[in-house]
Amino acid sequence: MEQTKVKEQNQTGDSSHKKRDAIWPLVLFYIHMNILGVYGIYVLLTSASWATILFTALLTLLGTMGVTVGVHRLWAHRTFTASKPLRVFLMLCQSTAGQGSIYSVVQAHRLHHAKFQQDEDPFYSKHSFMYAQVRGGLLKYSPQQEELLKDIDMSDLENDAIVMFQKRFYVLLYIFLNVLLSVNTPFQYFGDSISSSMFVGFWLRSLIVINLGNLVHSSHFIWSIHKGFKPTDSNSIFLITKSYWPQYHYLLPRDYQSGEFGDYASGIGSAMIRVFAALDWAKDLKTIGSVVVRQGLTKAVETGRPIVECIEEEVQLEENALPTNHFLNREKFM
Repeated sequence: MEQTKVKEQNQTGDSSHKKRDAIWPLVLFYIHMNILGVYGIYVLLTSASWATILFTALLTLLGTMGVTVGVHRLWAHRTFTASKPLRVFLMLCQSTAGQGSIYSVVQAHRLHHAKFQQDEDPFYSKHSFMYAQVRGGLLKYSPQQEELLKDIDMSDLENDAIVMFQKRFYVLLYIFLNVLLSVNTPFQYFGDSISSSMFVGFWLRSLIVINLGNLVHSSHFIWSIHKGFKPTDSNSIFLITKSYWPQYHYLLPRDYQSGEFGDYASGIGSAMIRVFAALDWAKDLKTIGSVVVRQGLTKAVETGRPIVECIEEEVQLEENALPTNHFLNREKFM
């Protein structure tokens, strides 16, 4: 009897250690964002000026690039190095996304990778798309996750003055770049109505950018081929190309060509990084050729060592042999 009580107490303590509470202000914001953002579609189609539409589209593109190229590929995975002007530009782009500071998002994403397909993952990679896309971002971290976050190595970001500047002044940057810029510009300079400026410039744009940003953690549910997947399982196969690229990213994340939305090398993010590299704003572009992967797999089979360890050894050898401008001739070096 006493052993049973002790066991129940341990289970209760363990449950409370893993419990996550809702962030209610954020929940209310999400409710308003979805309702008013959908209404923003109606305003866009009926009354918004072309100047407002084009300006909002530009901010949407810049915000998405700040999340994908900036937060994900540059700061979270270090797939390339960026000059100071490019880091400032990407920081400003990310500040328009309303996703949180670069530091906090990168820390959560690194924990997501470290605990992928485990219960400790804050983005529920073991559960479902909606859990990863919506629920994970609306809950506080559990005490267990708070402890795990302390173990995440963030020294590279702590040594980046631009990231730490944004972390310190994020609220002000959010107000000026995410709210005032998107609302005041159409109203003050384009002569559009306050309703168009609010519902299209802020709410609809926020709906799009935040959901695209959340896909960084949930897209593997859409584009990945999971164990037991059959093309007949869903009609989405006619609209969505399933591949193993998401699994590749979680296995070997340091590849600048790994897209956030199921693609590899062909997305806008990869193209923009190559443009930045051609302008000499981005350097040390890290990628992994198919030959290297095959050699690493062969070594793993022959030696019995971990696959990732063997591939990374081959990657080191390849990086020493690749020319600095390999991104200009991907067909030859991939």
